[in-house]
Amino acid sequence: MRLRTVLATFTAGLAVATSLAAAGPANAQQNRTDGTDRATRADRSDGPETGDRPDRPDRPDRPDRPDSACSPSVSLDRFSDALDKTTHDGTFVGNFSALAVDRDGSLAAVSDRSSLFRLDPRTLRPAGVVPLADENGAALDSEGLVVDRDGTRLITSETEPSVRRYGPSGALLGRLPVPDALRVAPAGRAVPNGTFEGLTLLPGGRTLLASMEYALSGDAAGTVRFQTWTRRGGEFTLGAQYAYRADAGLGVPEVRATPDGRLLVLERGFTAGVGNTVRLYLADPRRATDTSGVENLTGQDGVRPIGKTLLADLVTCPSQGATAKQPQPNPLLDNIEGMVITGRSKGALKVLLVSDDNQNAVQTTRFYFLRVRV
Repeated sequence: MRLRTVLATFTAGLAVATSLAAAGPANAQQNRTDGTDRATRADRSDGPETGDRPDRPDRPDRPDRPDSACSPSVSLDRFSDALDKTTHDGTFVGNFSALAVDRDGSLAAVSDRSSLFRLDPRTLRPAGVVPLADENGAALDSEGLVVDRDGTRLITSETEPSVRRYGPSGALLGRLPVPDALRVAPAGRAVPNGTFEGLTLLPGGRTLLASMEYALSGDAAGTVRFQTWTRRGGEFTLGAQYAYRADAGLGVPEVRATPDGRLLVLERGFTAGVGNTVRLYLADPRRATDTSGVENLTGQDGVRPIGKTLLADLVTCPSQGATAKQPQPNPLLDNIEGMVITGRSKGALKVLLVSDDNQNAVQTTRFYFLRVRV
């Protein structure tokens, strides 16, 4: 989301009746401050393989080496700051909010300043950029990105919110329906800058899922909604909706489907003077209750939320020589907002993360190359 100075405090609501595996307590406080709160082809094996790693040469085939482990499930191969504070064809390269693997193996990266970049999958160098606009020609607060099987780009904007369809050249092709309750108040019950941040296509290509970043007004604090659409006759229509319970003080900036139909979920928060919290969860929506008909998720409604298991708190990752321009509990951390599964290697998923620098001098556009065992 765009650079803002916002400090929003949410009071803890009642806990969801059915607790999640490894879930944190109800969200007692949401810290949002300037510069850090903007906020597939999952089976590919030809994703990004290189990127600058300042302190040692690449060793991509050893995800379990001691200096790479973030947790028993997650390891950090390397990171890259190569694109930080650069430009391409007169466009600032940064403000990245989402990543996707295109049909030709290149990376698509969307900026929340309404630009869609094409990146080289090995060097990360920009190979092209196109502007995005809504039906009136206005810029988007573009946050989520999926490359559909025909090359169409599905892109969320969190100001309304919306999910629009674009051609590779940036031509607007249409938009998907959105439930009224998920719209930003006063049209709906969503808080500003707290709507569709994540977007993913489930295996088989028939179900699209978008994650809200924060809870709706009237829902228990920390309980966010995941909305789905089902493809019927080539068009997406509204599908089931699920509840997901984020850890205290955190929101959901990104979600990605795994090859078996589960979800990788990023949770993120920021505390001034301390820095970012970023956690990676494995979530399973298959037994969750459809909440599309539930007006308020209070924790006493018999709703079964999406179950989740912590894979890693990224504060535990090795810093690998990274530096931070502002206080961080680990200098490796920044405002991580985008995630994509780029392939597999030796039983692990190759996962690429990117931070949104908000075009801010004290933040960094940083790519993180992870191996994740699910």
